[in-house]
Amino acid sequence: MKRPFICYMMVSALTLAGGCAQPPTDKLTTAEKAVNEARAAGAPTYLAEDFAKLEGMLTAAKREIAEQDAKFAMLRDYDKAEQLLVTVETDAARVNTDATKKKEEAKAVALQAQQAAQEAVKATQELVKKAPVGKDQKPLQAIKADAQGLIASLSEVQTALDAGDYRVAQIKAKAIQEKSLAVQAEIQRAMTKVGAAKGQKDKQVKKHPSQ
Repeated sequence: MKRPFICYMMVSALTLAGGCAQPPTDKLTTAEKAVNEARAAGAPTYLAEDFAKLEGMLTAAKREIAEQDAKFAMLRDYDKAEQLLVTVETDAARVNTDATKKKEEAKAVALQAQQAAQEAVKATQELVKKAPVGKDQKPLQAIKADAQGLIASLSEVQTALDAGDYRVAQIKAKAIQEKSLAVQAEIQRAMTKVGAAKGQKDKQVKKHPSQ
């Protein structure tokens, strides 16, 4: 009588153990992979709010799993965690796609900004060659130093582009363009000033020609 009873208890125990809820390990792995792919696509930069929500849901799912793991085996229920993980995977795919699109758009804008900066620097260099040379060389030397600095700054734009930091590249390119225009304006003022002085001198010569 004892042996059949013991066997019955063992079978019952095994049946109960087999019926216990198991943690959604595979779903968790899949969700984490989806979030990492969204991160690699640039989501933290181009869709910061959406990506933050993704990370929040993933953290909540992990917390839920941990809470269920701490319960008695027969009382564990991972349904909530599984639902969160499914949502994370679905949303991560959308965020990945949208971030990739926005990143490509940012790249195009950055490349346009780089081209504009290059053209502005080139125009500045051409204008430097026409800069008036007066007795005081310091102003001209300062202008030339600014122009050389602009050329060096262009390499920083390319470095940012190569690294995929398109927003940084755009910001740097815009700053270079604005600085180039400022240097050009400074040269133009100097040329206008010299031209006006020369015109005044010519008038005086005509008014009082040398005998």
